[in-house]
Amino acid sequence: MPKKKSPYELDFEEYIRNSEPAKKEKTYAWATAIGLQQVDGLTPSKYLFETAKRNIDGEISVAEATSIIDSYYESKVNRSSGDDGRTEEADKVSSRIAQILSEKSFNFSPSYLIALHGRLFDGIFKFAGKIRDYDISKKEWVLDGDSVMYGAAFELKAALDYDFEQERHFSYKNLTLEEIVKHITFFVSRLWQIHAFGEGNTRTTAVFTIKYLRSLGFDADNELFAENSWYFRNALVRANYNNLQKGIHENSEFLEKFFRNLLLKEHNELKNRFLHIRAKDFLEIKEKNVTVNYGKVTANNKNITQNVTENDKNITVKDETVTRNTKKATVNNKNITRNVTVNNKNVTQKDKNVTVNHGKITVNDKNVTLNITVKLTQTQKKILNMIKENSCITQNEIASKLNIARETVNRNMKKLQQEKIIQRLGADKNGSWKILQ
Repeated sequence: MPKKKSPYELDFEEYIRNSEPAKKEKTYAWATAIGLQQVDGLTPSKYLFETAKRNIDGEISVAEATSIIDSYYESKVNRSSGDDGRTEEADKVSSRIAQILSEKSFNFSPSYLIALHGRLFDGIFKFAGKIRDYDISKKEWVLDGDSVMYGAAFELKAALDYDFEQERHFSYKNLTLEEIVKHITFFVSRLWQIHAFGEGNTRTTAVFTIKYLRSLGFDADNELFAENSWYFRNALVRANYNNLQKGIHENSEFLEKFFRNLLLKEHNELKNRFLHIRAKDFLEIKEKNVTVNYGKVTANNKNITQNVTENDKNITVKDETVTRNTKKATVNNKNITRNVTVNNKNVTQKDKNVTVNHGKITVNDKNVTLNITVKLTQTQKKILNMIKENSCITQNEIASKLNIARETVNRNMKKLQQEKIIQRLGADKNGSWKILQ
């Protein structure tokens, strides 16, 4: 789900449409730099956007912009309650990515990758520019809380050297563009899986990939990384995850779609929900198309059996709905048992002569497709969509993305729990959310 923009955020698309080439290039760099922070749930400050605008408009150079951001945090003593280390990280790393993407220099080597990490995270992580010396695991939403098997700490340098050596001697000669895309997908996937750095690995990999693709002559469109950074990371996860006991294998098709859009200018749909290992089991929550299970319907002496799990029929509703209890209804003096309850509210179908009133249904024709309206607030809809995208999302993260108070998020999520729409799994700190309906 796209992050809600704050009033001070730049309209990068407008800049790109109406700017000369030099401004467009700077805009792409900043859009990518800021977009990549979403991989770790970071949001840059108003001051960062103001500084970026000054650079794009030609008032200052990108190097000066980076220096201004660093100096800002060095001199900032009395911070407001909204400031924290994560905002500082987002601002500093954004400015540094924008500067690196604006430079023409590049060296294809493990030492460049390591130095790149150091440059991005200097003063932010104590281990900036250092290969990790400990093993890691990371709970992933797309894996239902499981982790990819990352490279072992004792052989990370050897693994990096090997992969770079293999890529350096790989010949792209006589390959079709599709074959090139497949190979690049494979190389980037393996480079990320080594996970040479404890933190900041995905952002470092993304910047390195853009620089490498440019060195190969590709016009790597930074905007794709800016708009789909979270998808990029989740696709890397799926490309490196096996669970044979559950019948799950490494799947690089999602990452390949990303690179096909990037390099072949295709328009494959990049949706995070498709990457989940149980994507087919997910309940789709859409504005005007929700599936509701129900049993046998008799109308005007005709039997109509509809079962969603067999994909026979769908009920199209006007808004989000909830299926919970079994109610009895009467249609032309016939009994119908359905799993249709909508918060015990009165619901009226439009233009189809159907009225639902506390479980009772009156039908004046043969139609059994209902337009049902359920009173979910806009905030609750947005929260549901965020949980659908990331079941491990926290209330603080939701509040930040929606630009509302955490207490408001807590109140709405309690309401959704009371209505049996969502359920909390596990502990408060390390648990996850499950959509029940």
